[in-house]
Amino acid sequence: MSDAQPSPTPAGSIVAPVGGNRTFLAVLINTAAANVTTSFLWFALTFWVYLETRSVLATGIVGGAYMLLLALFAMVFGSIVDRHRKHRVMVFSGLVTLTAFLVAGALWLAFPEAALLDLGGPWFWLFSGVILAGAVIENMRNIALSTTVTLLVPVERHANANGLVGTVQGLAFVVTSVFSGLSVGFLGMGWTLAIAIVLTLVALVHLLTIRFAEERPAAGAERSPMVDLGGAVRAVRAAPGLFALIVFSTFNNLIGGVYMALMDPYGLELFSVQVWGLVLGVTATGFIIGGGLVAKFGLGKNPIRTMLWIVMGMGVLGAVFVIRDWWWLYAAGIWVYMALIPPVEAAEQTVIQKVVPFATQGRVFGFAAAFESAAAPVTSFLIAPIAQFAIIPYMEGSDGRATWGWLLGDGESRGIALVFVFAGLVMVVAASLAFLTRSYRILSQQYRTAEVNADVVQAAGDTAPTGDAAETPAPGAREPLAGSGRAKESSATVPEPASRGLHGEPPRDES
Repeated sequence: MSDAQPSPTPAGSIVAPVGGNRTFLAVLINTAAANVTTSFLWFALTFWVYLETRSVLATGIVGGAYMLLLALFAMVFGSIVDRHRKHRVMVFSGLVTLTAFLVAGALWLAFPEAALLDLGGPWFWLFSGVILAGAVIENMRNIALSTTVTLLVPVERHANANGLVGTVQGLAFVVTSVFSGLSVGFLGMGWTLAIAIVLTLVALVHLLTIRFAEERPAAGAERSPMVDLGGAVRAVRAAPGLFALIVFSTFNNLIGGVYMALMDPYGLELFSVQVWGLVLGVTATGFIIGGGLVAKFGLGKNPIRTMLWIVMGMGVLGAVFVIRDWWWLYAAGIWVYMALIPPVEAAEQTVIQKVVPFATQGRVFGFAAAFESAAAPVTSFLIAPIAQFAIIPYMEGSDGRATWGWLLGDGESRGIALVFVFAGLVMVVAASLAFLTRSYRILSQQYRTAEVNADVVQAAGDTAPTGDAAETPAPGAREPLAGSGRAKESSATVPEPASRGLHGEPPRDES
């Protein structure tokens, strides 16, 4: 940095706080704690419903409803994130989730467990729906977290930061999987719900102690609809090939819908609920390994190419990890699948953070989440009843075993195994064809040349300011650069990027 006075901050610009990396870690850990709590209760609900009803259809509907609501509300969440300071969005999300869990607790106390498990009555759907609502609202924090990477982390470390997100999510999944099974198995659903309420409150209190500087978003002063679909579409169209990225990411969610509907029922046929929770906890270390590798090494020069190769690997995995009724093969397959999820998600986030202006990233992340989340419930709602009423009975009969026994062998849940095989093969074909598209080439070029966020201020120093209204660096702190977080609409020359790459290349000397 030179000693010259910095130019005045343009209106609507983004002023990053001093010590952004440290602040980002605090936000990341708090979000991870909130995700752990929500997933803990959500997993427990899924385990509890299947164990008490033995209905694949019920678990498929509950799981599919979760993804469907994410798809419906993701655009709302994205618009809210763009209009308000990210910290306030996170606090609001925490308050709503806590309220939902408290209402679920009241329902548990007001009605007997038998009434809450009656699939034909209203109380099961109300109880599950309230927990579902709290889990869905909590996802608003994840959209806000993705935008704070751009706000708080230097651009050359975006991929690594996204990998760190995957690592923390993996650690959260380990804790969730283990303790959800143990809690339902030994304590029951009532105490599990009480634990979730307490942990949600603790995470909210901790969030109130985290502060970082951020100017009021320009979108907050604009008159726009609650669901700014037009703004999101314009932002996506402004980056050539970005819609193709969203389509590519949807490939992963297609097979994810099959897993969502059938993975728990298959696992609970092989293991007790306590052991199944432990299996998920151990295999979720794959999340940590996969995210850690991205945090360490990045995603290469072309994250889109990396993502497609990994999606192909997921398809191959889905076609082979249940071909025999072997618990160790299933567990190993889940571990590898978990390790592949963080780089796929990090690839999409890294590209969006580079090619989409900061001021519209919330809407773009929301648009992407809506589009991608819609794929999983479609396959989940489709697969669950088909498997329950057609494929499973067929594979339990002599015709099914005679036709597919050479491939799938004998054992429990061969019908579910057949669904996994065909879903995996479809995944391989779809990802392979994506390499041949013009959109793939355009998107790859766009990623290499994009500089729309070159003027977003990057964090400097080691100490984040405190105070709700902190908008400027602390006295004596190194002055950050100032610039607009929106795509340039004038003919002014776009500044050179603050770094040469995403994976640790040294930043350009600004002196």
